[in-house]
Amino acid sequence: MNAANIQLDAQGRLRHFLTIEGLKRRHLDEILNTAETLTGVAERRVKKLPTLHGKTVVNLFFENSTRTRTTFELAAKRLSADVLNLNIGSSSTAKGETLLDTIRNIEAMQCDMFVVRHAASGAAEFIAHHVQPHIAVLNA
Repeated sequence: MNAANIQLDAQGRLRHFLTIEGLKRRHLDEILNTAETLTGVAERRVKKLPTLHGKTVVNLFFENSTRTRTTFELAAKRLSADVLNLNIGSSSTAKGETLLDTIRNIEAMQCDMFVVRHAASGAAEFIAHHVQPHIAVLNA
């Protein structure tokens, strides 16, 4: 992994998306160009693309946000991902499980991406520092 920027892998490719700070123009162009190719999906008769087929996306929302959570859920489903929405309010964190314990338990389920929304600044970056190498983290 690139020591200078946790968002990048050893080859300089985007691994996590936590902030636009520290990203080169080519990374931002890649994100925007990819987004542009997906803009018409919602207008199609069949609103599905196979982009994330076989991948599991876990929405970890530690604070309430119906609009953001459902937007990420719908986007992942339209890209053919399996989606798990973790209800943190009724999870083991309510009984004192730590954030790292929660991450380790979900990692064991062989997921591919965590979409994180947390009130604490830096929570998504903390998770990115501790996840297995095959898991991507997106700061929501």
